Amino acid sequence: MSKRNSQTAKTAARERLRVEREREAKKAKVKRQLVVAGSIVGVLAIAGGIGYTIMQANKPGAWEAAADAKLVKPANSSGENGTTVVIGKADAKKTLELYEDPRCPICATFEQGVGKTIEKDVADGKYKVQFIGAAFLDRNLAGEGSKNALSALGAALNVSPEAFLAYKSALYSAEFHPEESQDKFKDDSYLIKVADSVEELKGNKEFQTAVENGTYDKWALEMSEKFDGSDVQGTPTLKMDGEKLTGSDGQNAPMTAPEFTAAVEKALKS
Repeated sequence: MSKRNSQTAKTAARERLRVEREREAKKAKVKRQLVVAGSIVGVLAIAGGIGYTIMQANKPGAWEAAADAKLVKPANSSGENGTTVVIGKADAKKTLELYEDPRCPICATFEQGVGKTIEKDVADGKYKVQFIGAAFLDRNLAGEGSKNALSALGAALNVSPEAFLAYKSALYSAEFHPEESQDKFKDDSYLIKVADSVEELKGNKEFQTAVENGTYDKWALEMSEKFDGSDVQGTPTLKMDGEKLTGSDGQNAPMTAPEFTAAVEKALKS
């Protein structure tokens, strides 16, 4: 092989090597760019995830949102915030105040023993009854069943006073009232299931929509606040003319129909 051919071959080899190196350098550069881009996307994704998590954590819950929502008062209510719920004949001279928390097991026992007597007395015009709903058990036990049940009661009151009474009775019934530690009333589907046992509410789309949409959530909070602002410490509590009605023990609410009737008759005469 001549020197010329040998030199040409070497030059060609060096050129091939240069081209190959440039190709490898370009591949390495692209790889580095992809890694950096991937890292940026990863960082952004993490940052976005953290931002979303923070946003969700700071997002108000349904009941926090309800506190700032527009108040919708149920029909058949009165007072500035619609929290005066009085049922009975207009000419009944006295009013029985009844303080209850929907999750309260003692309230359930009271309603099962005395509820029908109250309904009959009201229908007979013996007295009117004013209901003040509480939700302190949601704070004490954690949960939202008391508030949610009050909201559903508002939806029932919007249908009619009779639907309200029948629904309240169903909520406190042995069939549907849960254990104190079970927050079943937080579920709209369960509240609607209970309502299906009430003639006026069974399949009532307007009622069901109000429950599912939380139409009366703000009202429930206002009602609970009304209870909290009273001097009542526990439920059930009964008052007439500002005086507490008690059973034979002289301290607690009368838990049987005979004890209740005796306490009411005494209050009506005073």
